[in-house]
Amino acid sequence: MYAAGAFDAHNPWFHVMPDLTAYLQRVSYALRLGKPANDVALLLPEDDVWASFAAKIQKPRSPTSALGFDESGSNVTIDENMQHFLKSEVIPQILDAGFNLDFMDADTINTVGIPYKVLVLSGVDRLPPETYEKIVEFAQHGGIVVATRRLPATAPGRSQAAEISARIQKISQTLFHGQIATAHVVEVEHNLGTQLKGWLKPDVVTTPAHPEIGFIHRRLDEGDLYFVANTSNRRQTFQAAFRSERPHAEVWDPFTGNASGIANPTKIDFDLQPYESRIIVLSDGEFKAAPPQMASGTRDISHDWSVSFDGQDQAAAWKDLSSWADDPKHRYYSGTATYGKTIEIAPAEIGPSHFIALDFGEGTPVPIPAEPGEFNMRAYLDSPVREAAKVMVNGQLAGYVWHPPFRVDVTQFLQPGKNEIQILVGNTAINALAGTTLPNYRLLYSRYGKEFEPQGMRDLQPLPSGILGKVSLIFNKSAH
Repeated sequence: MYAAGAFDAHNPWFHVMPDLTAYLQRVSYALRLGKPANDVALLLPEDDVWASFAAKIQKPRSPTSALGFDESGSNVTIDENMQHFLKSEVIPQILDAGFNLDFMDADTINTVGIPYKVLVLSGVDRLPPETYEKIVEFAQHGGIVVATRRLPATAPGRSQAAEISARIQKISQTLFHGQIATAHVVEVEHNLGTQLKGWLKPDVVTTPAHPEIGFIHRRLDEGDLYFVANTSNRRQTFQAAFRSERPHAEVWDPFTGNASGIANPTKIDFDLQPYESRIIVLSDGEFKAAPPQMASGTRDISHDWSVSFDGQDQAAAWKDLSSWADDPKHRYYSGTATYGKTIEIAPAEIGPSHFIALDFGEGTPVPIPAEPGEFNMRAYLDSPVREAAKVMVNGQLAGYVWHPPFRVDVTQFLQPGKNEIQILVGNTAINALAGTTLPNYRLLYSRYGKEFEPQGMRDLQPLPSGILGKVSLIFNKSAH
């Protein structure tokens, strides 16, 4: 990532990076296993995009404009213009129908063919005839070809345009109005998903249907691997059926690295927190299912914490948890604070079948704007811990808090009697920046031009920081 320097030891959030990188490592490893198993290819209408380019004489903006770039529109590229040809509806229709997709172009088809079950031509007008003939051959061998909005009818380029266009139109008639049963025309792309499910069994079906649930399918030598993610900012509970015929299934939790067998691989229950993910592996080998757990009680430990801020003389007693920004003394504080507390655990609460978790409550969904805005790379969820925390139990690292569910398994670190809990919480630098005069780059701009624009630095206000919600101990027991 170009801005990776933001995640260094000067960022108070940095202390949870080992857990974040462990998650990325597990997911990266899993998604390199096997080979991709997408069903649908979407043909990029590159020839149509090229044909839309026109020579223009425009006076570019001053190089000292907002970001120092030529933003006059005289620079044209394939990717910036593709959205005008691939309408916004076709990709969601494919994904929501339970299929995943790849992009292809004419050069790829000419080189490697079409290694997919379905090829979608979304409003494509121009196609090289040799590419189109390969598409016809693909359909004649059982491949599904779908044209939306219109049929290809125009030759790319100007040389022999009329002759080649007539050839393109003849191929369209042969493919879509001849005797090829797997070639279809969908004039209204809103109907594409329903039609696809009629021609091919979906790879993943969720009940109830949740467009927010995304998946990636990898085919392994010994089975199938699915990465399933909740892309929304709200909890999603559903049942998923995977097209794999393998008789056994196992679930991997990429946040913890834990794995356990699934009793019924044909219909798998999911309860995913906002932005949470799971990996499902289906194979011929049998897995041992984890025993189900039953809740046995909770204990509120939200009150009477000792809180010490880095660089300050002594800890303060906090009867109730509140945001640092609500305290005039710490309103503009950015850094870390340590919350300390002693708790009592009865001998009967600890045992081989007992599980105890430290829970910070649920996050608060943030309304998602209709238009994402200029700088929109964020999770639309406010954590009950702002912004992240490291949990220590009796001097040992128990876990981290930076993603839903905001909960840490502390079972193995607790002992009968007194136990020392320490929670190291870090916020971001925004609070400190809000309390200072920001740099003025006027001299730099006058000498070199305006080559950058500080992002999100207008009208800074202190953000909520620290542990904000209810803190509980949750007690569970295994069913057997």
